[in-house]
Amino acid sequence: MSETTFTFRVDEALKAEFSTAAKSRDRNAAQLLRDFMRDFVRQQQETTGHDVWFRRQVQAGIDSANAGNLVSSNEVEARFAAKRAATRQRIEASAE
Repeated sequence: MSETTFTFRVDEALKAEFSTAAKSRDRNAAQLLRDFMRDFVRQQQETTGHDVWFRRQVQAGIDSANAGNLVSSNEVEARFAAKRAATRQRIEASAE
């Protein structure tokens, strides 16, 4: 891995506080900044990956709906009413 220098401006008091906090963790400021940068990049990659997955799921749903694969709201309500009733029965049976 080739290395490069990253220079930026920061308030002197913040820099001093950050350096002190880093030393209290037995790290130097540069080590922590590299860690923060790696974490940020990883989070962005995960977010992008999730966004791609989510968009695919939405498109699959749209395509399915456009193909006529729909369930009426009455049917959905009936299915979940049955599930709720079954759950209540299991809870009541286990309480006895």
